[in-house]
Amino acid sequence: MRSLTHLSIKSKLIGMLLAVSSCSILVTAYLGYRSGQTNLTHRVFNQLTSVRASKAYQIEAYFKNIQNHTQTLSEDFSIIAAMQEFDTAYRQLQSAKVPDSFDQKIATYYRNDFLPRLGQGEQGSPILQSYTPKATASRYLQYHYLAANAHPVGKKHLLNAAQDGSDYSRIHARYHPIFRKIIEKFGYYDMFLIDPQGTVVYTVFKETDFVSNFEIGPYKDSNLAKLSAIVQESKEKDFSKIVDFAAYAPSYGAPAAFIAAPIFNQSELIGILAFQMPVNEINNVMTGNGNWERDGLGKTGESYLVGRDFLMRSVSRFLVQDPAGYAQALRSIGVKEPDINRINQYKTSILQQHVRTEAVEESLSGKQGTQIIDDYRGIPVLSSYAPLRIDGLDWVILSEMDLSEAYAPIYSFQNQILVYATFLMLLVTLIAMTMAYLFVKPINKLIESARKVAAGELTAIAPLETEDEFGELAKSFNTMVSSLRTQTNLVEQKNQENEQLLLSVFPAAIAKRLKRGEKDIAEDVSNVSVLFSELTGFSKLSASLTAYEIVAILNDLVNAFDEAAERYGMEKIKTIGDSYLAVCGLSLPYLDHDRRAIDFALEILAIMRRFNHERDFQLNIRIGINSGDVVAGIVGRNKFIYDVWGDTINLANALRAVCPPGSVFSCPSGSSTAS
Repeated sequence: MRSLTHLSIKSKLIGMLLAVSSCSILVTAYLGYRSGQTNLTHRVFNQLTSVRASKAYQIEAYFKNIQNHTQTLSEDFSIIAAMQEFDTAYRQLQSAKVPDSFDQKIATYYRNDFLPRLGQGEQGSPILQSYTPKATASRYLQYHYLAANAHPVGKKHLLNAAQDGSDYSRIHARYHPIFRKIIEKFGYYDMFLIDPQGTVVYTVFKETDFVSNFEIGPYKDSNLAKLSAIVQESKEKDFSKIVDFAAYAPSYGAPAAFIAAPIFNQSELIGILAFQMPVNEINNVMTGNGNWERDGLGKTGESYLVGRDFLMRSVSRFLVQDPAGYAQALRSIGVKEPDINRINQYKTSILQQHVRTEAVEESLSGKQGTQIIDDYRGIPVLSSYAPLRIDGLDWVILSEMDLSEAYAPIYSFQNQILVYATFLMLLVTLIAMTMAYLFVKPINKLIESARKVAAGELTAIAPLETEDEFGELAKSFNTMVSSLRTQTNLVEQKNQENEQLLLSVFPAAIAKRLKRGEKDIAEDVSNVSVLFSELTGFSKLSASLTAYEIVAILNDLVNAFDEAAERYGMEKIKTIGDSYLAVCGLSLPYLDHDRRAIDFALEILAIMRRFNHERDFQLNIRIGINSGDVVAGIVGRNKFIYDVWGDTINLANALRAVCPPGSVFSCPSGSSTAS
């Protein structure tokens, strides 16, 4: 029987693999885990897709019902009659007398009740004159129904009619209770009657858009004004149009969407019926009236809407349930504080929360599907997405659940697998250790040789006389040692090159001390001259240049300064942006160090004049020179820099700071001169 030492390494590995079955354990566990994960992912995706499809159907049906309701009401005889009567009554009031006290009361209402709340959501301060009404009838009606209305802001619609004795108030008393009941029963935020000239002759809620004009008034750029123009231009019966959410100033900048339809008296367009869409109704559909878990979305799932501008069109679940946690999550991914403040102010993520995820981009391109993505909070989620089919709105719908919650069962299964696999691995390890002992003897010689190589004996050879794979390993090891010797020689060569580089960066004496391993290098140097210069006009020039051009200009100037410095025996210490620091007499003492520094300064001024002439620049330079004692040394641990300190440096810097451009301030040996 052949001894174990003569068996091939292949035979030995086969024996170990037969004994050590840990790979099969791990593979089996992994396959089980992956299978469970795949099945669970498929099930959660199906669940999210079902929720998403159900919500999409509800939202699409809801908008269709609103569209049908608006079209039907626009053809109702009472709406037609109300439009005609309100329009006629409004025109009659154009000849009414509006006392100054009315205008003052209106201004007070805007100043105290409207503009402060509007300003909270806008950048800057709204101007009073930009919002107050100008037409006589508008001033008259805003006084009676807004400024003089005893009901507080938000409840102005409770006034059935002003006691002014006008035809308008008589008509208002007849129709207003009916229209108020319509918006209450159907959940609309507000109802508008708009004449063909764009004037809002009636609203239920009585915000500042009441009796304003959408063609020339303060809200001419609003989405409702644009919708009014579209409906007027259509000139079609059985027509209705929805406009997407946008910040609406009369509602203090809150997001608002509108639907409108034309009002015809036979074939004559007499006005427009518009409704402000009920945000709460949309949120109720998307949140299931706050019952996410009942809808199958668990503790972290939600369904929401996103528009073409990648902004939410429904409220975030996390804002509803935990506003503070939601704000903290947004801060953690870098959302700016003003955006978070607006979300908190309006208590909604509609038009405030950006959602630019892969799922949103896919669905906006017309695709539907499922993916694992990072949501708008930066948290991994399972997402099911699809575009919505609503006339006039380019929205998409998503149903998502946090990956951590969706995979909670598989994580539990994973823990069980780890426990069982650990016990099996312990048993297999004991067997493997026993058998592995038989394999380590041939390797001992290799280990001994490796230790010699580690100790620096690069001539160590591993003598193994076996004819199996260990013998081949010994040959490879010896080849590696030979290669290592070659590499060591190359390293020594590189060290010499690095030494030359060190000498080019630091003075020779400093370089030698660095090579010896000194870390804290500092020395006092007497009788030196320090030159500190700063370019002027460079910041203004760099504003019109690219980064490459800026660096190229600085390189040309610094190279010219460096060449001049060598001629005058000056040592450049460093450049800081557009500043230049040089010292004379630091490494090599000079008796005329102060003269050399001044000559170098004059040379710099000449360089600057040539540079400006050649390139048609308006650059200049200010130079401060001082003589005295300095402290020089190495600063830094990972990145070294040779620097100088002391009052001499500080005074040179101060002289540079007060020196006029194109001049030199010098203070050699305690005296002060300027040139």
